[in-house]
Amino acid sequence: MTTPTLTPITHDDFLASVEALANMLRADDWQAQLLVGVGRGGLVPAVFLSHATGLPMVSIDFSTPIPEFNAALIATLARRTRDGERLVFVEDINDSGRTIAAIRQQLAAEGADGDNVRFVVMIDNAVSDQRIDYAWRQIDRRVTKDWFVFPWEAVAPKAAILNDAAEVPERIA
Repeated sequence: MTTPTLTPITHDDFLASVEALANMLRADDWQAQLLVGVGRGGLVPAVFLSHATGLPMVSIDFSTPIPEFNAALIATLARRTRDGERLVFVEDINDSGRTIAAIRQQLAAEGADGDNVRFVVMIDNAVSDQRIDYAWRQIDRRVTKDWFVFPWEAVAPKAAILNDAAEVPERIA
């Protein structure tokens, strides 16, 4: 396997993305009431967006198979949407779309009101099967094969970053 090009998202880029995304959320007639950070990659952006927008934030975790931190919380969040609360799920990137698809499927299985659910990401892959509502930057994985390294990932050993990149080889090949 070819070593991917690792492209850092600088702290300044990250802050610019938070500002842009916060402005998008504020400008939308559909007003979010709760941010949901999706662990791991969406947690840091969700915290920053919470501070930038003043919206409260909760988190779910799709990086570990512990039901109390994802499936059980999804049921609670689905109920909240049925009660009319508008939720925005926050991720760092919509790349393969697997995480966003899993969240949508679980929400639907729990009877969530889809009109009260939106997704925000820093980077959106235009050819992902999943569409999102707000993005700071769009890429096309047919063209852009770089592996983006977010500031919170930059502290990981390079081998761990490369292992993450290799999980779905077609993204970077």
